[in-house]
Amino acid sequence: MPRPIFATIHLDSMQYNLAQARSYAPMSRVWAVVKANAYGHGLERAMRGFATADGLALVETEGALQLRTSGWIKPILLLEGFFDASDIPLLAEHNINSAVHNIEQVKMLEYTQLYRPIDVHLKMNTGMNRLGFRPDEYAAAYKRLRAIPGVRNITHMTHFANADELEHPRLTIAEQVRRFRFGAGELPGERSLSNSGGVLHQPDLGDALSNDWVRPGIMLYGGTPGGRAAADYGLRPTMTLRSEVIGIQELQAGDTVGYGSRFVADGPMTVGVVACGYADGYPRHAPHGTPVIVDGVRTTLVGRVSMDMMTVDLTPVRNPRIGSKVLLWGDGLPIDEVASSAGTIGYELMCALAGRVRVTEGRMGTDG
Repeated sequence: MPRPIFATIHLDSMQYNLAQARSYAPMSRVWAVVKANAYGHGLERAMRGFATADGLALVETEGALQLRTSGWIKPILLLEGFFDASDIPLLAEHNINSAVHNIEQVKMLEYTQLYRPIDVHLKMNTGMNRLGFRPDEYAAAYKRLRAIPGVRNITHMTHFANADELEHPRLTIAEQVRRFRFGAGELPGERSLSNSGGVLHQPDLGDALSNDWVRPGIMLYGGTPGGRAAADYGLRPTMTLRSEVIGIQELQAGDTVGYGSRFVADGPMTVGVVACGYADGYPRHAPHGTPVIVDGVRTTLVGRVSMDMMTVDLTPVRNPRIGSKVLLWGDGLPIDEVASSAGTIGYELMCALAGRVRVTEGRMGTDG
């Protein structure tokens, strides 16, 4: 019998969350972001879960080619663009869109002869200060791209730094939009500004945030970039991680648990050993008190997470046993709540899911 830990991917929830993204930004087409192996969910599953998306966006060139060979015929966008001039003909051959965010990429396009043109997304740095041309450099970069015979359509793109907090004291969405409009001005071409946070705040911003394309990522997987809980936005979890109790220990006052003996029982308690550790993708730094659910009862992690096991407080659970079912995150326990307890974000937990964890598919609420 396999080790009793498995993740369930809910394709129906992926479809539902995509529909929610459309409802928040009804005037926009949608790039479903599937980078990092679709946030740990698998590219092939993402193709099916987001089959109605207008396009798929990611950063890995090999992933883009995998999508094409797997049968995806709609647009694909490389969010970081190409990394070498030798990549450009390959993108043209497979009709893959590319971001352009620095002058070196512009030069590569100028010196590459293409027999089939490509579409590019010219990125503006409006304050994130990662990738992109500054607003006062942007028009000149656009002019050079427009002069290249191998460049077909140019979409104007930026990325919000604080889309989860409209009035961030250092950089608001409104200020980034203002900078974007200053840089792009009346240049022809479609606009793509909003990540998940921007999409979720589209109803608040209305015409002040105009997108031809939006680029939701984490919201499609049932998480949020911050602020309110995913359920408050009508989003459903797309990944449920479950395991079982494989050992039970009865502790007395003063007994310790796990490496470092960091947890000390202050009285009699029952501790369960769960077949899940940091080698499965669970955060090693999750502290005492991180929530778990055992046989439907909410309880907490105790002691230090080790490579293959973690320990949980079974005292509140009636008649715990070897084989008691453990919900680590997902349907019934939001991944963002677990991540917050561990001092991280849901993105990291999804992406960290280890290859040794069995992955199945099931409709939400029916995976046992």
